[in-house]
Amino acid sequence: MVVLLADDMGWNSVGYHNAEFQTPNIDSIAADGMTLNRFYVAPMCSPTRAGLMTGRYPIRFGCARAVIPPYRDFGLPTSEVTLPEMLATLGYENRGIFGKWHLGHRRAKWHPLAQGFTHFHGHYNGAIDYFELSRDGVRDWHVGYETSDQQGYATDLIAETAAEWIVESAKADAPYFCYVPFNAPHSPYQAPDDAIAQYGNLPDAQGRNEKQREIYKAMIGRMDEGVGRILKAIELTGEADNTMVWFFSDNGGVGNLRGINQPLKGSKLTVFEGGTRVPACVRWPAKIKAGQSCDVVCGYIDLLPTLVAIAGGKSQSLTDKPLDGINLVPDWTSTSADGSERAWFSYHGQSGPDSEQLAIIQNGWKLIVNGPQLTDIKQLKDGSHQVRLFHLDQDLNETSNLVKEKPKKVNQLARQLIEHRALQPADAVPPYGVGSAGFVPPPLWKLDPANPDELVGGYPAK
Repeated sequence: MVVLLADDMGWNSVGYHNAEFQTPNIDSIAADGMTLNRFYVAPMCSPTRAGLMTGRYPIRFGCARAVIPPYRDFGLPTSEVTLPEMLATLGYENRGIFGKWHLGHRRAKWHPLAQGFTHFHGHYNGAIDYFELSRDGVRDWHVGYETSDQQGYATDLIAETAAEWIVESAKADAPYFCYVPFNAPHSPYQAPDDAIAQYGNLPDAQGRNEKQREIYKAMIGRMDEGVGRILKAIELTGEADNTMVWFFSDNGGVGNLRGINQPLKGSKLTVFEGGTRVPACVRWPAKIKAGQSCDVVCGYIDLLPTLVAIAGGKSQSLTDKPLDGINLVPDWTSTSADGSERAWFSYHGQSGPDSEQLAIIQNGWKLIVNGPQLTDIKQLKDGSHQVRLFHLDQDLNETSNLVKEKPKKVNQLARQLIEHRALQPADAVPPYGVGSAGFVPPPLWKLDPANPDELVGGYPAK
């Protein structure tokens, strides 16, 4: 099992949606397998990663409000049972992660090796410098718990080490799980000169955003080359037919780069389709015929139950916590599969409870409520919230607000949103900016596995 995760890659930023972007290797996963046309994620990255690892909406355990920035003393709760932990009980001896973790980095108890993985090669924080391999001026590049002095372009290093690990892991008499969360194409916008020359058109770009967009294209092109290395490694194992490869982005593209989410409305950090519906495809030659397409609503929380089922287990028997994800294999292998009754929730509250975004999709309808924390349906009529209702079956790009025409539908869906928002515990991750002033990163972002609860990094004495 190989899961490839892009970072901030918009709907319109993959070749099989837009020929301007050169992604032949990603395109081959779609062509040789199945495109997931209604695949949803959280509107920002840490929550998507948390839901992927647990099969649960991250709001349940406090990981939904905001991402985990460098100064945050917070991580994926160790009480959660993760995907690699479940796979370990099902014979997956080698479970590697290559790239960006972003689920806790200031205590060793949140390290990937403490959360079910057997091998880690990459960085703890998001938004690292791609060449210096650093965050906030401090090197953030590791193999296991040890800081690595490896040099190179982050995207290349991630792909190369993942490919090498796949070839070695396949030699064992056991299946493997390889998770490759690329940092690309997240900012800072950095790419090797040869990649910019090959994939971008920097000399003709006018203005800062247009220049960044050309570098963004180069970052995606270089990431696609890395995907190609990984696919080649899978071929070398001789097990390509029975190796599942799943590709998607952790959220939609940013809003300041022209057209990268078109024709969808919105962008990263919004609950519009452009922020939460991402390019996704899966290849599994032994089970999925080439050239298939799936329009069932599905997403990040479905990876755990799907992969555990493929591994021969039952995810709910491996945890006592309620799961929100479902096994998608029946939807992939049956023409009569119907996921239309399922409610799908999105939430974003990075600036705090005074300004939140909630959305629910069910039976072709989508309700979006933006404003202060939603606790009572009466709030929808006091002027404090923006309320939008779309019929996605007829208006996938969210252009016609039907709130006035369908008040009963609004109330029905809003009640479900209130219940979902109420799941967030009091000790959830704080709003993004809390605690940022004066933070001093730890040297080399180093963690000590012998002291898993020790807090690293902090603030200068007053």
